Amino acid sequence: MALFVFGGGSASALFGSGRSLLAIGAIVAILLGIAAFVGYFVARYRRFEYELTADTFDIRSGVLSRRKREIPLRRIQNVDISQNVVQRALGVAEVGLETAGGGGTEAQLRYVGVDDAEALQSEISRLSRVAKADDGETAATDEERFETVFSITERELGILALISVDLRIASFLFFGASIFAPSAASMAQPDNWWEYGLGIDSLIGAFLGPLAALGAIAALALVSGVLNAARYYGFRLDRGEEELRYERGLLQKFRGTIPLSKVQTLTLEENVLARALGYAALTIETAGYTPTGGESNGSQSAIPVAERDRVVSLARSLEAFDGSGLERPPKRARLRYGFRYAIGLAILVALLYVGTMVTDFQLYWYVPLVAAPLVPVAAHYKWKNRGYALGEDHVVTRNGFWVRRQKVVPYHRVQTVFSSQTIFQRRRDLATVTVDTAGSQSLTGQDAKAVDIDAEAAERIREAVSDELYGALARRRRGRGRSGPAGDRVGQASGPGSTGDESGAPGD
Repeated sequence: MALFVFGGGSASALFGSGRSLLAIGAIVAILLGIAAFVGYFVARYRRFEYELTADTFDIRSGVLSRRKREIPLRRIQNVDISQNVVQRALGVAEVGLETAGGGGTEAQLRYVGVDDAEALQSEISRLSRVAKADDGETAATDEERFETVFSITERELGILALISVDLRIASFLFFGASIFAPSAASMAQPDNWWEYGLGIDSLIGAFLGPLAALGAIAALALVSGVLNAARYYGFRLDRGEEELRYERGLLQKFRGTIPLSKVQTLTLEENVLARALGYAALTIETAGYTPTGGESNGSQSAIPVAERDRVVSLARSLEAFDGSGLERPPKRARLRYGFRYAIGLAILVALLYVGTMVTDFQLYWYVPLVAAPLVPVAAHYKWKNRGYALGEDHVVTRNGFWVRRQKVVPYHRVQTVFSSQTIFQRRRDLATVTVDTAGSQSLTGQDAKAVDIDAEAAERIREAVSDELYGALARRRRGRGRSGPAGDRVGQASGPGSTGDESGAPGD
């Protein structure tokens, strides 16, 4: 940059003024700067080393200050491989190592050959299983066999593009209405009908402007759906005895692992469009995992989209839960939602009315009143889509209308369970029970919650989940004691991923 933008003209000016020695010195200084810049990265490359031992993954790095890290293999949760377009063209990949409790990527190898990256992923998984077997956590296997349990089809990819449209973009409609509504309203005013109503400027302002705004909103929604479909292009999920492996991506390709022994929560997710079409998604949250593959909520997609029955079937193969018969909150909670929405609507109307009175702008304060008949409907659907269930081995919660999430938490994964009441909940004798796990979603308040249930029932649920937690842990300890480190699966009737729970729930 300095040489070609500044160096050429400056050197020519110096040579032209007769100060040749100064010009030569400036060129040499620029070249030395470039050499130092390149030399630093060459030294950084040559000073970066990693070594995979039987127990740890060691990294030594640093040019001016040396740093050495030893990552115990038993603490490694996920090994992710990603490639953008340039990396795929160059035949290199980026390997990220995630550990339990880590707030981000613990180790990152940015320029690894694709074959080396895949070999590293397999070898770390194998040695991690061996290390855990030495601790009595699981049985060691030399090589894990995988079978494909899900592969996205072209139809499902199109459905994903449709249902992943960001509905929040619709909020721009209100912004557009506030700009173009006065232009449209001016056409209905008798005083200026002939002067403005049929004029070309009025037609453009009243019709073409709103149409352009709607077109822009539709284009943004379409782009968001297409980009999400590109993220999950070619998605494939393979299952082994100890872990899941996924592969996805069109522009940027990701390959990663999901250890079954670290699964904290399963989430069945459906937005309004997906429910109408009979589709759903499945995400898996593991302990302390912050994915590097573009996810931001601390979970990883096991199925980006598929028919709901197919999603439920795979989820039950991981955790044998029963999601039927969820109990809804009491009906007085529905009344509470109605009051909440009515109060919010009244506040909005009041603010617009005050704005109209104290300013020169016509804010059309009466327009939001058209939503008044929708208040009881919204309250009913909010109440209808909430519920909870206590199973034999799992607690199940469900919340959300626009995006409904049904969370499945095994009892032995529960960290804490507590009940809480807001001022408004106490007035109606309601409470919320929160089931906290070791997953990273707990940090963002996305735990499994039984919301607005009866206060007495909340206390019973809290005590029941706590009792089931201790019972599940005791059964697991007894199961390990009988089977031993190398026979942790003896007597299990469950599928892959179990680690000795007598209840036989897969995916422990």
